[in-house]
Amino acid sequence: MKANLFDLSGRVALVTGGSRGIGRAIAGGLAQAGADVFLCGRTGETLEKAARQIREQSGVRAGCLVADMSRRDDVTRLAEAATSEMGKVDILVNNAGWNIPQAIDEIRDEDWDFLVELNLTSCMALTRAVVPGMKQRRWGRVIHISSIMALASTPARNAYSATKAALIGMCRASALDLGPFGITVNCIAPGPIATEMPMSILSKEQQDALAARTAVGRWARPDELVGPALLLASEAGSYVTGTCLVVDGGATCRVF
Repeated sequence: MKANLFDLSGRVALVTGGSRGIGRAIAGGLAQAGADVFLCGRTGETLEKAARQIREQSGVRAGCLVADMSRRDDVTRLAEAATSEMGKVDILVNNAGWNIPQAIDEIRDEDWDFLVELNLTSCMALTRAVVPGMKQRRWGRVIHISSIMALASTPARNAYSATKAALIGMCRASALDLGPFGITVNCIAPGPIATEMPMSILSKEQQDALAARTAVGRWARPDELVGPALLLASEAGSYVTGTCLVVDGGATCRVF
């Protein structure tokens, strides 16, 4: 058995939405395990700061590119830039996403199309772009960041729940496609994680209610997603594929 099943030395990870929140935490965790990382985000200053901090704290290579994952051309440009600058992509973390709460009879076409493109289609397109290299090397890890909103929901989360559930379905199918090439594909379904998106959308009362639904009585910190991501990105998770790892503090244990 390898001395360190979580060692990612020599690997390269591409993390979307990597400048803040869950993406930033996971990118930092992968770097601490030895992986070089390439980040994308929509704000250049925040992105450059994140890459610089990772280089300083971990001593690995850390590149970045400003890209909007809701734009298909940007997805293609990101895949090309990451491969060109880093030489390869071994680990893909599809983290970029957003939520626009709307009841089913209030959904605007433009909002639905935006969320489908960002939360789902970008994950397909970026995976499609980097998988050929993984297949050639016969090793790879694809991790989609889904949500417990894929497994259950609340009112006015139609588009978000639909896209996050679709990620799990795509994960299962592509795990079968890619398993023969030494590539695993999995989802992480976070519960209440204290990041910009839920904190900006939910009222204080809603935030407190979600915390109360968990078994541990609180929201998670973004860095509490690092361990699950390391499992799925490393040799420690080499026989885990086509599954959805729920990281929700026990929120989905509760019926009432």
